[in-house]
Amino acid sequence: MLPEPEMNTNLPPNQLLEKVWQSLKKRDIRQAVDSSNILVRDFPNFAPGWNAASHVAQLFKKPKQALTAIERALKIEPGNIDWQLHRVGCLLMCGDNAASGKTVVTLVSQSGNFNPAQLSNLAFLCNRLEMHDDAARLYQSLIQREPKNGAHWYNLATIQRFKGEIEDAESSLEKAIRLNSEDFDAYELRSDLRRQSKESNHLSELRSLLKKGIKSPAGEVRVCYALAKELEDIGDSQASFDALSRGATLRRKHINYRIKDDLQTIDAIIKTFDPGKFTAHEKANSSTEPVFIIGLPRSGTTLAERMLGSHSAVFAAGELNNFSIQMVQQVHRQNGATVLSREAMVHQSAKLDFENLGKAYLDSTRPLTGHTQHFIDKMPLNFLYAGLIHLALPHAKIIHLTRHPMDSCYSIYKRLFQDGYPWSYDLNEIASYYLAYRRLMAHWHDVMPGVIYDVAYEDLVSSPDTQIRNLVNHCGLTWESQCLRFHESSAVTTTASAAQVRSPVHTKSVNLWREYQQKLAPLANQLRAGGIQFD
Repeated sequence: MLPEPEMNTNLPPNQLLEKVWQSLKKRDIRQAVDSSNILVRDFPNFAPGWNAASHVAQLFKKPKQALTAIERALKIEPGNIDWQLHRVGCLLMCGDNAASGKTVVTLVSQSGNFNPAQLSNLAFLCNRLEMHDDAARLYQSLIQREPKNGAHWYNLATIQRFKGEIEDAESSLEKAIRLNSEDFDAYELRSDLRRQSKESNHLSELRSLLKKGIKSPAGEVRVCYALAKELEDIGDSQASFDALSRGATLRRKHINYRIKDDLQTIDAIIKTFDPGKFTAHEKANSSTEPVFIIGLPRSGTTLAERMLGSHSAVFAAGELNNFSIQMVQQVHRQNGATVLSREAMVHQSAKLDFENLGKAYLDSTRPLTGHTQHFIDKMPLNFLYAGLIHLALPHAKIIHLTRHPMDSCYSIYKRLFQDGYPWSYDLNEIASYYLAYRRLMAHWHDVMPGVIYDVAYEDLVSSPDTQIRNLVNHCGLTWESQCLRFHESSAVTTTASAAQVRSPVHTKSVNLWREYQQKLAPLANQLRAGGIQFD
């Protein structure tokens, strides 16, 4: 497990167990590790001790150890539902979707006697595994059991949004807000469901919330973003930017992040994956199944995925973390328990067995994938791993979405991301990251000529017929007309663009940054100083 304890104790197991949980609550990690290790060492048949050890290992981002520990607990008490649910979370951390899905299907069939907390946890896991119909049914069951719990209505709304049931989602969010006026997530999601109008919006309600004051910084951020979005919808760009700036500044204030780390990582990737790395002809996986759509967030990746994913031979698998997870696991396997810096991780990733990496990635996507000729992995940040992807899966397609620099940066700035992209709340940091992204993409094109297929967002929305035909042809597929009717598809979309892609293609977002040209002038100057030219 974790490092051996440096102390002995004569405490009974229940007191040691309480010590672990109290230490975790106080964020006394050293004490939690010591107490946990003593517990499983001295009382190996005490199942709750293995459960606690699993949670400690999970906190240390050691998914394999967390899985081993919870399986020890379940071997002693196999009927413990909470531990079975926790095991699924460990499996997901390990990238084992197949075992996770199999277990969740079994748990769903047994869920009639689960308590509300267990049902909620199971619904969350169903959502993670793209089992959205099951998740919706579980949330509806929770609503019947606890009709005054607004969180259940909010969670149901998120599923309805994914499935394109926009009116139902809006109704669920209204109920969530009525039950809990401080559910600020619900306000923000409600604003994002549709384009607001001067006749129908929530501006007065959102302004009133801010005027009264919101104790939670996260809540205030949500309301600011909701207000900015609705003001932009009705054409009040000045007030919209002011609300957005307020929310973004507050959000950045509460994030512990150094952009220097990300920039150094990108520089390390460029240095490590030099031209010679792509001429050694290492053995690699021969699969043609994956299609990777990469780029910055808000660059049109979801639109391209929906179009191409409407083809009968293509399955849109969504934004998968699988490649990065498998890469990290392969590096750890190669280097044992050694803790690596980011730069060391990059260097070690270039020494992997690429054939094994490709196989591990494909296996990790099952059973979600494997039932069509191609599947799309639309994780934008896979642009960081484009070189590794090509080395591991040289026959996979890599499609890169580009967008006007200013539209790209502004669109990122105005989106409140659930997780990730910590650089997206400060215009200087956005510019710095954008410049690094452009350096890396230029590098990939230099060292892998002809491998990455670029598609401009502006072309995709101005001439969708031509662009989607080119995409289909690039993937070696025959043309199917439903690719142009992507907005009619019932396929689930779980990205930030889940509501937008239910509408036909439009060009309203092209050159939208010009509405804020004066406010964005420092961003434009920083990009130009970095060598990015644009009109």
